[in-house]
Amino acid sequence: MAVTLRLSRGGAKKRPYYRIVAADSRRARDGKYLEQIGTYNPLLAKDDPDRVKLNEDRARYWIGVGAQPSDRVARFLDALGIMERKARNNPQKAEPGEKAKERVEEKAAKAAEAEEAAKAAAEAPAEEAPAEEAPAEEAAATEEAPAEDAAADAPAEDAGEEKAEG
Repeated sequence: MAVTLRLSRGGAKKRPYYRIVAADSRRARDGKYLEQIGTYNPLLAKDDPDRVKLNEDRARYWIGVGAQPSDRVARFLDALGIMERKARNNPQKAEPGEKAKERVEEKAAKAAEAEEAAKAAAEAPAEEAPAEEAPAEEAAATEEAPAEDAAADAPAEDAGEEKAEG
């Protein structure tokens, strides 16, 4: 029988609480276990002494008879100085998958196309800018024209009044 030291989940939904147990490796995670050797409450602060409670004598016994700790339990045992945990290094773990790489490439291609379109748009208005200013000048001139007409009409009226007075 292969014995493992692992966590068995308890607690309510969204409120985990774990027992550290020695169990047959073929059993379900929360199933029957041989012995409970501690508890782990991840909701407590990391420096709280009640976060991890472990019976060191029983942990040493189970390791002595060949029990294999899970990664998380190995961390606890290493912190208590019972067992040294092997350092793991998986540089490919953080590498994105193939589809994620494809999405990044597509996004980069779209960004490059948008940048080229922006450059083309920036160059095109610079050449067409005088053509756009001309209608604006004409519109301004037409706006000024009625004012000039009104000004031309006003002196004529003034002149007519002066003639009438004179």
